[in-house]
Amino acid sequence: MRKLLRKTASVAAALGLAATGLLATAAPAAAATYGGECGSGYSVVNSAAVGTKGTVFLTYNNSNGRNCVVTKRNAAGAAVIIEAGLSISPAGGHWDVYEGDYFTSYAGPIYLNAAGRCVDWMGRISGTEGGKRGTNCG
Repeated sequence: MRKLLRKTASVAAALGLAATGLLATAAPAAAATYGGECGSGYSVVNSAAVGTKGTVFLTYNNSNGRNCVVTKRNAAGAAVIIEAGLSISPAGGHWDVYEGDYFTSYAGPIYLNAAGRCVDWMGRISGTEGGKRGTNCG
């Protein structure tokens, strides 16, 4: 009887470790991808993670010299505060173009003519921010 109890305990422990290993190696949530939200002629020139919540994309259109920013969640869901900001660098404490509200999947697109200029751009999802300052000059 004692041998059977030890064997049962060993099997249970092994199953517990196996289950823990499965949970620890679960695949992470898929990252947001740019889906052409800025429209025809815009290509992604920079991007930044918004923590683990999503990605902010900076795009540029060579034909009209305009930048565009879109902040996207990794997965759509209940509406949360999502923001997008874009300015000619340095922003000076405010965004030249800004959008923020409760959205289910993304904020933007927002546009700014910044040909030949450095830009500051950001995305924020539920208080977590990503983006860069003074980039993509010229």
